This record gives sequence, structure tokens and C-alpha cells, in this order.
Amino acid sequence: MATQAPEKPQFRTSPSAYETLVKHLDAHPEDLPKHPEKYDVSRSDIYYEDRWQPIFAEMRAKGPLHYVSESPFGPYWNVVSHKAIQHIEALPELFSSSWEHGGITILERDMDAEEGRELPMFIAMDRPKHTGQRRTVAPAFTPAEMKRMDDEIRKRTGELLDSLPKGEVFDWVETVSIELTTGMLAILFGFPWEDRHLLTFWSDWAGDTEIALVKDLTNDREEVLQEMATYFQQLWMKRAQEEPGPDLISMMIHSPAMNQMDPREFMGNLVLLIVGGNDTTRNTMSGIIHAFDKFPDQRKLFEENPDLIPNAVQECIRYQTPLAHMRRTASEDTELFGEQIKKGDKLILWYLSANRDEELFENAEKLDITRENARRHLSFGYGIHRCVGARLAELQLRILLEEMHKRRMRVHVAGDVERVRANFVHGFRKLEVEITEF
Repeated sequence: MATQAPEKPQFRTSPSAYETLVKHLDAHPEDLPKHPEKYDVSRSDIYYEDRWQPIFAEMRAKGPLHYVSESPFGPYWNVVSHKAIQHIEALPELFSSSWEHGGITILERDMDAEEGRELPMFIAMDRPKHTGQRRTVAPAFTPAEMKRMDDEIRKRTGELLDSLPKGEVFDWVETVSIELTTGMLAILFGFPWEDRHLLTFWSDWAGDTEIALVKDLTNDREEVLQEMATYFQQLWMKRAQEEPGPDLISMMIHSPAMNQMDPREFMGNLVLLIVGGNDTTRNTMSGIIHAFDKFPDQRKLFEENPDLIPNAVQECIRYQTPLAHMRRTASEDTELFGEQIKKGDKLILWYLSANRDEELFENAEKLDITRENARRHLSFGYGIHRCVGARLAELQLRILLEEMHKRRMRVHVAGDVERVRANFVHGFRKLEVEITEF
């Protein structure tokens, strides 16, 4: 359970990473990233404006890999088919995830690693170190733990849904998606409940790849992450003096694989767990509402057939794809689907393209909660780096739909829709809705 806040200095909660970046680029338009190549899909405007689909469809029609020689993030390969991404993820020795070779996002290492600013985390490690650290946190996400947490998640979800305003427009992202996922993170970390909003603030700063492009904002980002580290170090010291508990920090402290982490590695794993646990579930919770509004026939199916909810969760995760990409780096020269890959080449695995791959998903651009192979989506990755918290994400989403159905709650998009301006996190900043009943 969440604990009392440690004694601490005042931590900032604003401005957000997004607000800081927009303000800077308005004042310094010369810092706007340049994207001269047609298939440079690192540009964030195509996701903000929700017009990325035909670009990836065109690439998939031409082949699974496409080389981009010039971008703000350096040269890279687009990997756009489901088969190619699965193949690459199944070869972790050949295609490295290690932060030492570049890590898991499209960012160049020198952008995120100046002056020793690397953030090692187990998702950005190769075997064998990855194995030990992943095993440390995995017990928090077993089927037994999911069963134990079911009642608490259901209670919190039901209470929040009962508190929503009727007959007026409100922001679903702020009121529901952020509140539910931030609360869940607080429980997982044993994080002070009254400070849980800090987790969302830190997640946005840590997960924004675009803000890391702007050198003038490097210090701002580092200061925010340092504040996060300071807070968690206080929790770490407090938890180290207590008996082992079920929270993630306690698990790290009492694990031989993680209790000797240096401060940057500790912070890196916190960033991983916060961004992974916050942005992904939060954006799918918003994506479900938006997709049901866009495809009212599927909303009607959900309303008439609650037995479809487990499959609807998988289909909504496929359709939304809350993290757009992951990155791998070739550890040696190799041939891949007819293309010559050089040692050190950066391969960007576009999950949102794989999840719309027509060769696997019929009518892939349509939400279909009866889709028989919806579970084959790659939103959680594949292989040794598949999302360790996938079960928890699925549980939260299933309970949300079940509790909405129990209340006969229908949610209409009724105002502004603003998407995240980013090439990594794929989701919504604002989704104004109104509630009726079915």
C-alpha cells in the first residue's frame, strides 16, 4: 500500500515537458527538427495530427525495411512489418537493446548520455544482466499478484466512475486515465499517495524523446529527473530499514541482482517502470473511449455482449498501440529480409505499423472487438523484452470496461481531442467527453 511522504524539499509539478518544449520552439523556431526524407517517420507532427497510417501502409506495401539516411535522430532503419519485428526481437544477441549501444528509443546515445547522463535500465540491457534484474521485479506481476490486486483496482475504478459528472463535458484523460494509472503506480511503488501526481509529471519528462533533441532544455530535463531521483532515494533509504514488502522498491532493495545498483541505474529502472506503467495503460484507457466513439458498431457490441470484454481489451491495445516504437542496434553485419545491415545500424521497430499489418490483421484500420487474432498485437513487444507488466495493464483495462458496463455507462467524445506530439509515446493529452447511459 502507499505510504506517507518522506520529509523532502518542495518538488516542482509544472510546467510539463510538453509545455516547456512548445514554449521553447515558439521562441526558437530554428530549433524545430528538420525532416527532409519522405519516410522519416520520427517527425512528431504525423502522430499529433493522426495522419501516420498511410505513410506506414505505403512502406509496408514496398517491403519490411526502409533506410532513412538523414533525420534529427541520425540515420536509421524503419522496420514496419509484424513478421520482421518479431524476427528481430527473437534474436536479442544479434540485435542489442543495451543502453551502451544506444538503448531502446530512437534517440542517439550522445543525446541522452552527455557527461555521464546515461540511464541504464533492465529493458535497455542484454543478457545476462537483463535476466537477473527482470526476475527481481517479475514477482510483482504474477497471476497470483493480479488476483490479489483485483479487488482494490475494482474498488478504486468503481469509486472514480461513480464520481464522474453527468450531463457535462470533462476531460477523460485528466479525470480518469491519469488518475487510475497514477494511483496504480503509487500502490506498486508503495509511493506516498498525496504525492502521486509527481509520477505523471516525471513520466512525461522522462518519456518525451523530442525534448531530448533540444540541447537548451537538457539541463531542465536533468533537473526534473534529479528531483525524481532525490525523492526515490529517500524512499529507498526508508524502505531499506523496514522488513521486505511487496512493493517494487522493497523488491529491488532485497534483491542481489539490483541492490548494488548505482544511482543512475536505479533512476533508469524507475523511469522504465514509471513510463511503462503510466503512459501505456493511461493512453489505452483514453484510446478505448476514442475508438468506441469512432466505431459505434463496436461500442454497441460491447454494450450487448460483455463476454467480449477480454478480447476487446486486446483489440483496443492493438488499435491504440500506446508506445509507437522500440529500437535495436545491430551487433554485427548481417542480412535481413534482403537488406544489408551493418554493425552499429539502428533499427526502429514500429509497433504501431506492425499492429496495422494487413498480412496478419484483416481490415487492420478498423476496430473489431471480435477479432480472433487480436492477441497477436505487438504493443507489449516480443521475446525476452516483452513488457513485464502486461498482465497488470490488461487487468486494469478489463476492470475499467467491466465497471463501465456494470453502470451502463456510454462515453461520447464531446469536445476537444488533442493527441500527444511525440514519436515514442502514442496517445492523448486531452479527450473531452460526456457520459450517458445505454
